[in-house]
Amino acid sequence: MADPVAAVAALDEPTRRRLYDFVVRQTAPISKDEAAQAVELPRTTAAFHLDKLVDLGLLDVVHQRRSGRTGPGAGRPAKLYRRSCEQIEVSLPDRRYEAASHLLTDALVEAESTGEPVREILNRRAYEWGVGLASSTTGGVAEALAGLGFEPREDDGSILLGNCPFHSLAQRHTRLVCGMNLCLVSGLLDGAEASGVTARLDPSPDRCCVRLDQTPSSRSPSVSR
Repeated sequence: MADPVAAVAALDEPTRRRLYDFVVRQTAPISKDEAAQAVELPRTTAAFHLDKLVDLGLLDVVHQRRSGRTGPGAGRPAKLYRRSCEQIEVSLPDRRYEAASHLLTDALVEAESTGEPVREILNRRAYEWGVGLASSTTGGVAEALAGLGFEPREDDGSILLGNCPFHSLAQRHTRLVCGMNLCLVSGLLDGAEASGVTARLDPSPDRCCVRLDQTPSSRSPSVSR
């Protein structure tokens, strides 16, 4: 996936915005010739901007034979453009409300079928998510936390998380969301086998409620950078 900030910023360029708006309004994929004609651009200019929108993840390319014919003599498939299946979101500070909604919804559905308390399921699923994230990152705990939007930073032997990706939810449902955060970070630490590092709740209004404490021997670059 391309940089979402760059993708959204690209639409501030008038030509690209006109092309993008035209493509996404159509009910079927569009050729570069159709797009160029619709927005009154030279074909090569339209092709350049359309391909840039593809590179940024805003449009997808499909290859189709519009004649419906197949086999020898049917001709080469046409290169067509359509809206990307990717969802692009930009939030500053970083927020991950969709991820929280999936965790909460899955916990509710499971609770209805099993009778297990929702909070226990939510915490277990958050922990499992953290373990899974650890297995998919190569840059250590700090990089994984940064990728989630937690903004880890050093603080006298601890790691503070400068941002809560679930901020507004945590403001309204503090115990529930802070407990979920603690389980998520704990799962990440366990999955990464970050010995000598523990997560605990340390609420503050200007950062995430979770703090990571390190022993001096555990302050390796993979954890503390």
